[in-house]
Amino acid sequence: MRIPNNLRKLTDKGLVKVVIVSYGVRHGAAPRPNTRRPVKVDLTTALRNPADDPRMIQMTGLDAKVRKHVLATPGARRIIEQALEQTGKAMLAAPKGELVEVFTFCQGGRHRSVAVAEELAAALRANGINCEVEHRDIKKPVRR
Repeated sequence: MRIPNNLRKLTDKGLVKVVIVSYGVRHGAAPRPNTRRPVKVDLTTALRNPADDPRMIQMTGLDAKVRKHVLATPGARRIIEQALEQTGKAMLAAPKGELVEVFTFCQGGRHRSVAVAEELAAALRANGINCEVEHRDIKKPVRR
């Protein structure tokens, strides 16, 4: 997935910083955005839930098996492409020095949201855009 060159120029100059936060909606309130235009990626029903598979329930979206399972869901690539497109628009609209936040969320914050957050970060980094990833609920109990 390619990112437009004009977005790379923004981050090369340190003008925009991207932070991706994954979380689970069943572990409390959503994180409070620090920006006016956060990108939100709702995965609560869109992708297969690895927590439904006893072989993956205790794993996380950082595990290759879980990530592959999530990303193999029909429509997963389109969700990621849309999130990258929204992130690009937010980067272009962000005032100089403003943070761009991307929130990925699912039920428990251990599987789908983590896998998608990591995939988004990999796509951004592959295109020269530095970003940080935080997984708020990855160590919390499994919620379905």
